[in-house]
Amino acid sequence: MRHSKRLCAAVLVLVSLLIGAAVFPNNVHAAAVSAGEAVLDCESGRVLYEHNADKQMPMASTTKILTAIIILEDCDLDAVVTVPPQAAGTEGSSIYLIAGEKITVRDLLYGLMLRSGNDCAVTLALYHSGTVEAFAACMNARAQTMGAVNSSFVNPHGLPAEGHYTTALDLARIAAYALRNASFREIVSAKEWRTDGDGTETVRLFHNKNKMLYNYAGADGVKTGYTKEAGRCLVTSAERSGSRYVCVTLNSPSMYERSAELLDGSFVKFRRACLFDAETFSVRIPAGSRGKSCACACRESFYYPLAEGEERAIRIEKDVCGRLCLPVRRGDAAGELRIFLENQLLFSQKIVSIEEVKKSFSDILYEIAKNGRGKSCASTNISQPAASPAAAPATNL
Repeated sequence: MRHSKRLCAAVLVLVSLLIGAAVFPNNVHAAAVSAGEAVLDCESGRVLYEHNADKQMPMASTTKILTAIIILEDCDLDAVVTVPPQAAGTEGSSIYLIAGEKITVRDLLYGLMLRSGNDCAVTLALYHSGTVEAFAACMNARAQTMGAVNSSFVNPHGLPAEGHYTTALDLARIAAYALRNASFREIVSAKEWRTDGDGTETVRLFHNKNKMLYNYAGADGVKTGYTKEAGRCLVTSAERSGSRYVCVTLNSPSMYERSAELLDGSFVKFRRACLFDAETFSVRIPAGSRGKSCACACRESFYYPLAEGEERAIRIEKDVCGRLCLPVRRGDAAGELRIFLENQLLFSQKIVSIEEVKKSFSDILYEIAKNGRGKSCASTNISQPAASPAAAPATNL
């Protein structure tokens, strides 16, 4: 009887730990101690979870995320490429390209991301830059613009090489950037692709290696990777309740299970909140002589993932001109809106005029009368202590 009670107690403890790990992903499993992990909100860039996120590590074929977005931004997807001898027979995973074969850039990208073709990576790199070294230089420069400041790339495929590394957080930022591209999203979410388009000589059928697409609710990408040096690596994107998160696990033996756990916990802990609704905001600012004013507004709404209770720490400040100088044209700056989480600036944008106000003769007389009495466009600060979160409850699937 005592043994049964002890067994039941142990089971209850284990279940509670598993539930706690799912809801609060800051609990690091023993298998994840040496792994690099990060979860990022794609829209705002907020880091929702991190563990060893700035540790520089090899990343295997997840390298190809950066390769793909560079090609998508710079090349015509319908262009026909002749496979160079240097690319044919590239070691590792391959779609078995033949030197001299003709294939479209689009088909190469599907081969790159669905089947992890290293031969596709080299073919695309040479087509883009002429040499692998030149393409690697482009990769490093482009990664910097995406916020990946602790990474170094020396090849387009991720095979082991000295000086080729990234961090979980850098890779999450690269993936979040890439996911803003509709063609990239279409490719990485595809479960299969047939290469029978114009200009393609050999018909191939690709099936996506990423098991998250088949087994995780809301998953829509991105890329798997494995080498002995890098271990098992996975970049996953998933969308639920209007939020898209990207999860990175580097050197994670149970990469699929761990990624699902981290994503589940993040979807439970955070919910998408509308901190500023541009459609409902407008302000009238005096313009020129007495009695005249101009309607002003902001162009963009702002959404941000918040944990429970954080909405009380949101502060919105609006600095607007005390009076606008005439004439006023649509789009003229009239102030600035800033949103803070406690003392951290989350977002800022210009407040601009949304109508025109012409200068009349009476306005000229008014300006003469006011001349010398100070600036006509004084700033007024309006502070709002908190914003109302959007009614978008978190989903636990």
